[in-house]
Amino acid sequence: MQIPLHTELKPPAWLEELNRWTRRLGQPWALLLACALGALAAVGLGQLLISLLGVGDRLELAVGVGLCALLVAGLLGAMLMSLSAYAERLLLQVRRYSNMDALTGVVNRRSFLDLIEREWALAKRYETTCALVLLDVDHFKSVNDGFGHGCGDLLLCRIAEACGETLRQGDVLSRFGGGEFILFLPHTEPLGALDVAERIRERVLGLDFGWNGHSIPVSVSLGVAALQHEHTALEHFVKAAELALQSAKSSGRNCVRVGENLSIGRHAGPDRKQALS
Repeated sequence: MQIPLHTELKPPAWLEELNRWTRRLGQPWALLLACALGALAAVGLGQLLISLLGVGDRLELAVGVGLCALLVAGLLGAMLMSLSAYAERLLLQVRRYSNMDALTGVVNRRSFLDLIEREWALAKRYETTCALVLLDVDHFKSVNDGFGHGCGDLLLCRIAEACGETLRQGDVLSRFGGGEFILFLPHTEPLGALDVAERIRERVLGLDFGWNGHSIPVSVSLGVAALQHEHTALEHFVKAAELALQSAKSSGRNCVRVGENLSIGRHAGPDRKQALS
Protein backbone atom coordinates (compact mmCIF):
# COMPACT_ATOMS: atom_id res chain seq x y z
CA MET A 1 0.00 0.00 0.00
CA GLN A 2 1.34 3.43 -0.89
CA ILE A 3 1.22 5.93 1.97
CA PRO A 4 0.43 9.50 0.88
CA LEU A 5 3.30 11.82 1.77
CA HIS A 6 0.99 14.36 3.39
CA THR A 7 -0.39 11.75 5.80
CA GLU A 8 1.27 11.58 9.20
CA LEU A 9 1.82 7.94 10.10
CA LYS A 10 1.21 7.06 13.75
CA PRO A 11 2.08 3.73 15.36
CA PRO A 12 -0.64 1.62 17.02
CA ALA A 13 -1.48 2.57 20.58
CA TRP A 14 0.00 -0.65 21.99
CA LEU A 15 3.28 -0.03 20.19
CA GLU A 16 3.53 3.50 21.56
CA GLU A 17 2.88 2.17 25.06
CA LEU A 18 5.46 -0.59 24.61
CA ASN A 19 8.05 1.91 23.42
CA ARG A 20 7.31 4.16 26.38
CA TRP A 21 7.79 1.38 28.93
CA THR A 22 10.85 0.02 27.15
CA ARG A 23 12.52 3.45 27.21
CA ARG A 24 11.56 3.90 30.85
CA LEU A 25 12.79 0.50 32.08
CA GLY A 26 15.52 -0.20 29.55
CA GLN A 27 15.48 -3.26 27.29
CA PRO A 28 17.01 -5.78 29.80
CA TRP A 29 14.52 -4.94 32.55
CA ALA A 30 11.63 -4.77 30.12
CA LEU A 31 12.56 -8.22 28.82
CA LEU A 32 12.82 -9.58 32.36
CA LEU A 33 9.40 -8.16 33.19
CA ALA A 34 7.91 -9.78 30.07
CA CYS A 35 9.42 -13.15 31.10
CA ALA A 36 8.05 -12.85 34.64
CA LEU A 37 4.58 -11.95 33.46
CA GLY A 38 4.63 -14.81 30.97
CA ALA A 39 5.75 -17.28 33.65
CA LEU A 40 3.08 -16.15 36.08
CA ALA A 41 0.42 -16.44 33.40
CA ALA A 42 1.62 -19.94 32.49
CA VAL A 43 1.63 -21.10 36.12
CA GLY A 44 -1.84 -19.73 36.61
CA LEU A 45 -2.99 -21.49 33.44
CA GLY A 46 -1.44 -24.74 34.64
CA GLN A 47 -3.15 -24.53 37.97
CA LEU A 48 -6.43 -23.84 36.25
CA LEU A 49 -5.91 -26.85 33.99
CA ILE A 50 -5.20 -29.16 36.95
CA SER A 51 -8.27 -27.92 38.75
CA LEU A 52 -10.43 -28.58 35.70
CA LEU A 53 -8.99 -32.04 35.06
CA GLY A 54 -8.69 -33.02 38.70
CA VAL A 55 -5.47 -35.08 38.13
CA GLY A 56 -1.69 -34.61 38.40
CA ASP A 57 0.78 -33.27 40.90
CA ARG A 58 0.25 -29.59 41.18
CA LEU A 59 3.86 -28.70 42.03
CA GLU A 60 5.47 -30.77 39.26
CA LEU A 61 3.08 -29.55 36.64
CA ALA A 62 3.44 -25.95 37.78
CA VAL A 63 7.26 -26.11 37.58
CA GLY A 64 7.19 -27.73 34.13
CA VAL A 65 4.70 -25.25 32.74
CA GLY A 66 6.59 -22.36 34.32
CA LEU A 67 9.91 -23.36 32.70
CA CYS A 68 8.28 -23.77 29.32
CA ALA A 69 6.49 -20.47 29.68
CA LEU A 70 9.74 -18.75 30.70
CA LEU A 71 11.42 -19.92 27.50
CA VAL A 72 8.48 -18.96 25.31
CA ALA A 73 8.06 -15.62 27.05
CA GLY A 74 11.77 -14.86 26.58
CA LEU A 75 11.57 -15.56 22.87
CA LEU A 76 8.38 -13.58 22.45
CA GLY A 77 9.76 -10.74 24.54
CA ALA A 78 12.92 -10.53 22.44
CA MET A 79 10.80 -10.50 19.28
CA LEU A 80 8.57 -7.77 20.62
CA MET A 81 11.55 -5.62 21.66
CA SER A 82 13.06 -6.05 18.22
CA LEU A 83 9.73 -5.19 16.58
CA SER A 84 9.38 -2.15 18.78
CA ALA A 85 12.83 -0.81 17.87
CA TYR A 86 12.32 -1.54 14.17
CA ALA A 87 8.93 0.14 14.09
CA GLU A 88 10.32 3.24 15.77
CA ARG A 89 13.18 3.49 13.25
CA LEU A 90 10.75 2.90 10.40
CA LEU A 91 8.45 5.63 11.67
CA LEU A 92 11.33 8.11 11.84
CA GLN A 93 12.31 7.21 8.27
CA VAL A 94 8.77 7.64 6.98
CA ARG A 95 8.48 11.01 8.71
CA ARG A 96 11.76 12.11 7.16
CA TYR A 97 10.68 11.10 3.68
CA SER A 98 7.27 12.71 4.18
CA ASN A 99 9.10 16.05 4.28
CA MET A 100 10.53 15.53 0.79
CA ASP A 101 9.18 15.91 -2.70
CA ALA A 102 8.89 12.38 -4.09
CA LEU A 103 10.19 13.33 -7.55
CA THR A 104 13.14 15.65 -6.93
CA GLY A 105 14.12 14.74 -3.37
CA VAL A 106 14.08 18.35 -2.16
CA VAL A 107 11.88 19.63 0.67
CA ASN A 108 8.18 19.70 -0.19
CA ARG A 109 6.00 22.78 0.04
CA ARG A 110 4.27 21.97 3.32
CA SER A 111 7.52 21.29 5.18
CA PHE A 112 9.17 24.33 3.61
CA LEU A 113 6.43 26.66 4.80
CA ASP A 114 6.57 25.13 8.28
CA LEU A 115 10.33 25.75 8.37
CA ILE A 116 10.36 29.33 7.14
CA GLU A 117 7.44 30.19 9.43
CA ARG A 118 9.87 29.77 12.33
CA GLU A 119 12.77 31.42 10.51
CA TRP A 120 10.60 34.35 9.43
CA ALA A 121 9.40 34.90 12.99
CA LEU A 122 12.97 34.85 14.32
CA ALA A 123 14.17 37.23 11.61
CA LYS A 124 11.35 39.64 12.39
CA ARG A 125 12.01 39.50 16.12
CA TYR A 126 15.78 40.00 15.94
CA GLU A 127 15.71 42.15 12.78
CA THR A 128 18.05 39.89 10.81
CA THR A 129 18.15 39.59 7.04
CA CYS A 130 16.77 36.77 4.92
CA ALA A 131 15.48 36.37 1.38
CA LEU A 132 13.36 34.19 -0.86
CA VAL A 133 14.12 33.23 -4.45
CA LEU A 134 11.14 31.89 -6.41
CA LEU A 135 11.98 30.07 -9.64
CA ASP A 136 9.74 28.97 -12.50
CA VAL A 137 10.83 26.76 -15.41
CA ASP A 138 10.21 28.64 -18.63
CA HIS A 139 7.66 26.98 -20.96
CA PHE A 140 7.50 23.87 -18.76
CA LYS A 141 4.00 23.00 -20.00
CA SER A 142 5.30 22.98 -23.59
CA VAL A 143 7.99 20.48 -22.58
CA ASN A 144 5.39 18.19 -21.00
CA ASP A 145 3.03 18.52 -23.96
CA GLY A 146 5.71 18.09 -26.60
CA PHE A 147 7.90 15.37 -25.08
CA GLY A 148 5.80 13.79 -22.33
CA HIS A 149 5.75 13.93 -18.57
CA GLY A 150 8.76 11.64 -18.30
CA CYS A 151 10.84 14.31 -19.98
CA GLY A 152 9.32 16.99 -17.76
CA ASP A 153 10.06 14.97 -14.62
CA LEU A 154 13.68 14.48 -15.65
CA LEU A 155 14.01 18.18 -16.38
CA LEU A 156 12.75 19.07 -12.89
CA CYS A 157 15.28 16.70 -11.33
CA ARG A 158 18.12 18.25 -13.34
CA ILE A 159 17.05 21.75 -12.34
CA ALA A 160 16.79 20.73 -8.68
CA GLU A 161 20.36 19.39 -8.91
CA ALA A 162 21.57 22.62 -10.54
CA CYS A 163 19.93 24.70 -7.82
CA GLY A 164 21.32 22.45 -5.12
CA GLU A 165 24.86 23.08 -6.36
CA THR A 166 24.50 26.74 -5.39
CA LEU A 167 23.27 26.09 -1.84
CA ARG A 168 25.18 27.11 1.24
CA GLN A 169 24.80 25.49 4.63
CA GLY A 170 21.50 26.67 6.03
CA ASP A 171 19.88 27.42 2.66
CA VAL A 172 16.68 25.46 1.99
CA LEU A 173 15.45 24.44 -1.46
CA SER A 174 11.87 23.30 -2.02
CA ARG A 175 9.65 22.30 -4.88
CA PHE A 176 6.84 24.83 -4.62
CA GLY A 177 4.52 23.81 -7.45
CA GLY A 178 4.44 22.03 -10.80
CA GLY A 179 7.42 23.76 -12.38
CA GLU A 180 8.28 26.07 -9.49
CA PHE A 181 11.04 25.90 -6.89
CA ILE A 182 11.65 28.22 -3.98
CA LEU A 183 14.85 28.90 -2.11
CA PHE A 184 15.10 30.33 1.40
CA LEU A 185 18.33 32.22 2.15
CA PRO A 186 18.84 32.99 5.85
CA HIS A 187 21.13 35.86 6.90
CA THR A 188 21.34 37.09 3.31
CA GLU A 189 21.36 40.69 2.10
CA PRO A 190 19.32 41.59 -1.00
CA LEU A 191 22.42 41.85 -3.18
CA GLY A 192 23.59 38.43 -2.03
CA ALA A 193 20.19 36.94 -2.86
CA LEU A 194 20.36 38.55 -6.30
CA ASP A 195 23.78 37.00 -6.87
CA VAL A 196 22.46 33.55 -5.90
CA ALA A 197 19.51 33.90 -8.26
CA GLU A 198 21.73 34.98 -11.14
CA ARG A 199 24.10 32.03 -10.58
CA ILE A 200 21.13 29.66 -10.67
CA ARG A 201 19.84 31.23 -13.88
CA GLU A 202 23.23 30.88 -15.58
CA ARG A 203 23.74 27.32 -14.34
CA VAL A 204 20.32 26.20 -15.61
CA LEU A 205 20.83 27.99 -18.91
CA GLY A 206 24.04 26.04 -19.39
CA LEU A 207 22.41 22.63 -18.88
CA ASP A 208 22.94 20.20 -21.76
CA PHE A 209 19.49 18.66 -21.64
CA GLY A 210 18.07 16.29 -24.22
CA TRP A 211 15.33 13.70 -24.61
CA ASN A 212 15.24 10.86 -27.16
CA GLY A 213 17.80 12.55 -29.36
CA HIS A 214 16.19 15.99 -29.13
CA SER A 215 18.15 18.85 -27.61
CA ILE A 216 15.84 20.93 -25.43
CA PRO A 217 16.82 24.48 -24.44
CA VAL A 218 16.22 25.18 -20.77
CA SER A 219 15.86 28.46 -18.93
CA VAL A 220 14.22 29.78 -15.78
CA SER A 221 12.70 33.00 -14.54
CA LEU A 222 13.42 34.06 -10.97
CA GLY A 223 11.91 36.51 -8.50
CA VAL A 224 13.81 37.71 -5.43
CA ALA A 225 12.25 39.09 -2.25
CA ALA A 226 14.06 40.27 0.87
CA LEU A 227 12.34 40.51 4.23
CA GLN A 228 10.85 43.99 4.74
CA HIS A 229 9.18 45.73 7.68
CA GLU A 230 5.85 45.67 5.84
CA HIS A 231 5.92 41.86 5.67
CA THR A 232 3.82 41.49 8.82
CA ALA A 233 2.78 37.96 7.85
CA LEU A 234 4.62 35.15 6.14
CA GLU A 235 2.13 35.31 3.27
CA HIS A 236 3.31 38.86 2.53
CA PHE A 237 6.90 37.65 2.25
CA VAL A 238 5.98 34.86 -0.16
CA LYS A 239 3.68 37.17 -2.11
CA ALA A 240 6.57 39.60 -2.66
CA ALA A 241 8.58 36.77 -4.26
CA GLU A 242 5.59 35.82 -6.42
CA LEU A 243 5.20 39.40 -7.64
CA ALA A 244 8.90 39.57 -8.48
CA LEU A 245 8.58 36.32 -10.42
CA GLN A 246 5.63 37.69 -12.36
CA SER A 247 7.78 40.69 -13.25
CA ALA A 248 10.48 38.36 -14.57
CA LYS A 249 7.96 36.53 -16.74
CA SER A 250 6.54 39.80 -18.03
CA SER A 251 10.06 40.94 -18.94
CA GLY A 252 10.54 38.09 -21.39
CA ARG A 253 11.60 35.24 -19.06
CA ASN A 254 15.14 33.90 -18.52
CA CYS A 255 15.91 36.78 -16.16
CA VAL A 256 15.97 37.80 -12.50
CA ARG A 257 13.74 40.47 -10.99
CA VAL A 258 13.40 41.77 -7.44
CA GLY A 259 10.45 42.96 -5.42
CA GLU A 260 9.37 46.56 -5.07
CA ASN A 261 10.93 48.80 -2.42
CA LEU A 262 13.95 46.50 -2.19
CA SER A 263 17.08 48.23 -0.98
CA ILE A 264 20.24 46.67 -2.43
CA GLY A 265 22.51 48.29 0.12
CA ARG A 266 25.54 48.99 -2.10
CA HIS A 267 26.30 49.89 -5.70
CA ALA A 268 25.09 47.36 -8.26
CA GLY A 269 26.83 46.86 -11.58
CA PRO A 270 25.14 47.24 -14.98
CA ASP A 271 23.77 43.67 -15.02
CA ARG A 272 22.23 44.09 -11.61
CA LYS A 273 20.78 47.47 -12.51
CA GLN A 274 19.06 45.83 -15.47
CA ALA A 275 17.66 43.14 -13.16
CA LEU A 276 16.26 45.84 -10.91
CA SER A 277 14.51 47.67 -13.73
